[in-house]
Amino acid sequence: MSIKENLLQIKSSIPEHVQLVAVSKTKPVADLMEAYEAGQRIFGENKIQEMAEKFENMPKDIEWHMIGHVQRNKVKYMAKFVKLIHGVDSLKLVKEINKQAKKHDRIIDCLLQIKIAEEDSKFGMSVTDASSLLNSEAFSALENIQITGLMGMATFTENMQHVEREFKFLETTYNNLKTIRSSNCNMQILSMGMSGDYELAISCGSNMIRVGSSIFGARNY
Repeated sequence: MSIKENLLQIKSSIPEHVQLVAVSKTKPVADLMEAYEAGQRIFGENKIQEMAEKFENMPKDIEWHMIGHVQRNKVKYMAKFVKLIHGVDSLKLVKEINKQAKKHDRIIDCLLQIKIAEEDSKFGMSVTDASSLLNSEAFSALENIQITGLMGMATFTENMQHVEREFKFLETTYNNLKTIRSSNCNMQILSMGMSGDYELAISCGSNMIRVGSSIFGARNY
């Protein structure tokens, strides 16, 4: 099937309140434009330089989401245009995003990444650290960042009961942490679920899914 057909099939199968992030990392602009022409406006990338190049070459009504692990020294390259940063996992990173956003006189939306998977290769904060960050004076002083939700990546496994437990843990964490309201924290997004498990994630409360290969096909690295 074509990219357009894949996209429309997924959109028709998910509830209206669920946002679809088309994960376009490693894919050429021509592929992204095919998805764009089919109505897709949210694209997710995991490398800042690649995302910045695509931003320069594509229509300006696109929402760019940074979904990969973020290095603090690279934040400046996306600060002028990124709509949502998914993988925020430390106060140091929060401060750097705030600093770079301030230079462009804008507020950058972010999701805190909670570590729900068992693999050491997956990044993320503990629930305790996330709660401490949101309740800290250092965080409350930041005016150019907005924490709009949580993100998590499940363990890469065929055991869907295991994945479901991780998703439900993240949903519980989200429901607990979203009671924290401040001028720079208003949680409305629970981002979990990818090509292989997004239907399960939605059933566990996800309202933002990150889908790549089911739209664009297998990746070429």
